[in-house]
Amino acid sequence: MAEKDPNDLIHTSAEVHEASAMPSARVAHAGKDAPMTAELEPMPESMAAQPYSEKSPAQWAFERLILYIRNFESQLDNQHEVAMGFTGGEAGVLRIEGIGYYDPDILTFYGSDEEGTRTQLIKHVSQLNVMLRAMPKPEEADEPRRIGFHLAADLDRK
Repeated sequence: MAEKDPNDLIHTSAEVHEASAMPSARVAHAGKDAPMTAELEPMPESMAAQPYSEKSPAQWAFERLILYIRNFESQLDNQHEVAMGFTGGEAGVLRIEGIGYYDPDILTFYGSDEEGTRTQLIKHVSQLNVMLRAMPKPEEADEPRRIGFHLAADLDRK
């Protein structure tokens, strides 16, 4: 008996709907000892509950950024926190203390710079590029702040 051609498969409407809610993600690494990445982790139930086709570009980018930040932080030692480096110019870095979005297309990063000055970055999703950096935690802090885990927990409180 000949194998079925995957293009000839018939899908129920429920399967088509489920597939539309399941975005794809992929990562490739050169080394076999590469750390776990956000693309390989299971999506939180709260994110998967709403089909991504129903999300604005800002909400979808916001949710995925939280997963990337949480994953990045999970690989930091206790002397470092996540920060965001800026491309172009002399803007420096922003110690991420919060992220927000304003539908349909604006993302906002709240935090402080290397000197502790309150800082906010507002980005249009079409110009989104974020470089996560490890930044030494403040000396006066006993524990490093793990904003990604707080933000991911907040996704479940919708």
